[in-house]
Amino acid sequence: WYAISGGMAELFKAKKIGIEGFERVLAIKRILPHLSSDEEFIDMFIAEAKLVARLSHKNITQVYDFGKIGQNYFIAMEYIRGKDLRGILKRCRERNIKFPVALAVFIAKEVASALGYAHRQKDSSGKNLNIIHRDVSPQNILIAYEGDAKVVDFGIAKAGAHSKTSTGVLKGKLSYMSPEQAWGKPIDHRSDIFALGIVLYELLTGERLFKGDSEINTLEKVREAKVEPLPSVINADMPPELEAKLLKALAREV
Repeated sequence: WYAISGGMAELFKAKKIGIEGFERVLAIKRILPHLSSDEEFIDMFIAEAKLVARLSHKNITQVYDFGKIGQNYFIAMEYIRGKDLRGILKRCRERNIKFPVALAVFIAKEVASALGYAHRQKDSSGKNLNIIHRDVSPQNILIAYEGDAKVVDFGIAKAGAHSKTSTGVLKGKLSYMSPEQAWGKPIDHRSDIFALGIVLYELLTGERLFKGDSEINTLEKVREAKVEPLPSVINADMPPELEAKLLKALAREV
């Protein structure tokens, strides 16, 4: 069943049928045709897919298979019944619902657990794999109807950042970049922590932290990294200890 098309891939809901009536619902991400002919992108995509397939954590969407049919590359992933955090935040704004602080912290904790697990991964010789998500944002955090928070698209952002169409890939995601990423500087795992801080700010306040009237203006705001207004100014229920931790995650200097 066709689902949705984005800047890099088409997403399908699929069913794998095995012997004796065994069935499993999967999500299939198929790389768009114009990117399948981009050798630099595909090489990066394959390398990242191999890394991500090693990840096994309750808060990371599991990758089951990676392959190619004809000229089309695809990833078969765990299908999550639920909604992405962007959609949930949008519904909260539409209905004027204040996101509960405890729930916001729970989601951030689960995502941090996933990121921490990925950041610590080493190869068989003990060398750090340096896995960085690079695109921690509400649309890449799924909330299952059962209550689990799942991070999706690990590693795919790195391939996207190196493709010839990186401008299109980054469109709409500038608001969730770290300052060093926005400056085009080398990044490490701390860039993901900054991005998670942006997401948590939005959950706690209901407002976007870095949103300008144009992409250039948004980029400038990210590079300045001014946390204004403070979350406690918007949300009186914010515990001081939580605000201190949030501001540490959002520190401008790496």
